[in-house]
Amino acid sequence: MARLGALLLAAALGALLSFALLAAAVASDYWYLLEVADAGNHSGHGQLSSHSGLWRICEGHNSCIPLIDPFASESLDASTSVQHLISLHRAVLVVLPVSLVLIVCGWICGLLSSLAQSIRLLLFTGCYFLLGGALTLAGVIIYISYSQLAFAETARQYGPQHMQDVRISFGWSLALAWGSCAAESLSGALLLTAARGLSLGRQPGAPHSVVI
Repeated sequence: MARLGALLLAAALGALLSFALLAAAVASDYWYLLEVADAGNHSGHGQLSSHSGLWRICEGHNSCIPLIDPFASESLDASTSVQHLISLHRAVLVVLPVSLVLIVCGWICGLLSSLAQSIRLLLFTGCYFLLGGALTLAGVIIYISYSQLAFAETARQYGPQHMQDVRISFGWSLALAWGSCAAESLSGALLLTAARGLSLGRQPGAPHSVVI
């Protein structure tokens, strides 16, 4: 029983870690980093650079400003390419917060299945976490696609010559989201392993050492 308890405890801690990482990622503003080379004026380099999150963008040392609301009705007048970007941004703002809610629901289901030691509930919760991890992964992939297309659209509008000194990268907020996805998937795998161990331990004639 010690091994089963360890698996369930590790799964619960993994789910809590997944929630904490994703919550920090969603709330932070270092998803996307943009740096503009300014060799002639190093003091202006910080003013030209920016970092952004899901909700706002921070330019240089100025205060952060909200991003354009993708759910606003004014966005309906945009061009086709911009409409596609708005749709991707809208999807990210829906998928990742929903993933947070699903992690909480999954943690509650995992707690109930652990207390009841129900094989079916453990299997359900394990699959639930795996699907939740896939949903978080989908949100991260959509954001990466959105960011790349947004940069390409900006380069198209202003011309490639204006973007030669611009360097873009993804920040630690995105890394937190990746970590959340991994932790959530690991929790699901641990719950499935616990369900299998519990099932083997309940088979007729199975030695007690099967579930250690």
